[in-house]
Amino acid sequence: MPNRLWTREEYILVLNLYYKLPFGRLTHTTKEVRELATLLGRTENAIAFRLVNFAACDPYILATGRHGMANGARSCQPYWDEFNENREALLFESEQILAKLQGTTIEKKYHESLKGLEELQGETRIRAVKTRVNQNVFRRIIMMNYGGKCALTGIDIPELLVASHIKPWAKCKEERLNPDNGICLSSLYDDSFDKGLIGFDNNYRVVLSKRLTDNFDKSYYDKYFGSLNHQQLILPEEHKPNLQFLEWHMDEVFQR
Repeated sequence: MPNRLWTREEYILVLNLYYKLPFGRLTHTTKEVRELATLLGRTENAIAFRLVNFAACDPYILATGRHGMANGARSCQPYWDEFNENREALLFESEQILAKLQGTTIEKKYHESLKGLEELQGETRIRAVKTRVNQNVFRRIIMMNYGGKCALTGIDIPELLVASHIKPWAKCKEERLNPDNGICLSSLYDDSFDKGLIGFDNNYRVVLSKRLTDNFDKSYYDKYFGSLNHQQLILPEEHKPNLQFLEWHMDEVFQR
């Protein structure tokens, strides 16, 4: 049905996908675009067109000198305005809709992530489920942005990778789902970063804590840490780690 009007659900599903894809992948040939087109009964070109409409609403894209596609962006702007400052609400609502279109429920789709919540009830359970689902989506956003590779080692085994928050989820609600607040790291370096054993300077280079450098004479030091000292992060194609957030981490978390 070529002239079928777009629904609110369709707009927010496309916005969900927009947050997950780097700018260079907002095309009709991208696998995720084709999958959403099939679910919505739309053409791949129609989904790609809406994605670049949302890009025309995005201050981040505009600040880089890119423009998306302004023709048609007016219909996307209300959804951008509604959700850009409340991505938690957008992602959870859209993931519920997406699960339904896929013939399942959000609880079944994310059952691995929701383990341990079985005894929770009522509003407590709803909040916990929302948090776990949004953390899972944040991981997908960061993994996609970094090409599924650790930004220090290039390790590309998903089971070993973590979407590290620079400002922790629990301490900074407003930046929880900001891709500028995430770095893809393998588990060892995620733990090291989270505990302040490593940090990154304003040139995105590794800084080692004295807690590590004091172990310079141990066999593991050069292999796992010394060889990375002053190494620059492998930066993503979009949304480099926010330098102000990295400075906050050096001030508040890093063990000097």
